[in-house]
Amino acid sequence: MPLKTLHSSSEAKKHYKSVSYETLLASWLLQDGWEVFMPMIDHGMKTDVLISDGSKFYRIQVKSVECFDENTVVTDQWQDAQIDYVIYFSRCANWGYIAPPFKGKRRVNHIEHVRFHQHPKNFLKAFGRA
Repeated sequence: MPLKTLHSSSEAKKHYKSVSYETLLASWLLQDGWEVFMPMIDHGMKTDVLISDGSKFYRIQVKSVECFDENTVVTDQWQDAQIDYVIYFSRCANWGYIAPPFKGKRRVNHIEHVRFHQHPKNFLKAFGRA
């Protein structure tokens, strides 16, 4: 069995974890037949995943939250960027939420947000309702 000997910095580990949620989302959308594009560099651009149904494009911001509590307050981090969805993943539990872009602060389980269990079938069903 291979042994990992590389010791990553905490900043690198944080980045890898964020990218893992973006990649997970991309794989679920690919399985559903979406065209999926990922910017090579997304620092400050506010688009983590770009998807298309063949005629229209949708910009998605992916965020992960370090909590079990679905009442956690989240803050808009995209300012005036033109995005279509914000997708939150809990790092501590198996839930997530699909949200429209919003201004200011909101609870992650806000009435306009669509909850999903972190599984492709459940996510895709929720994404269809978002």
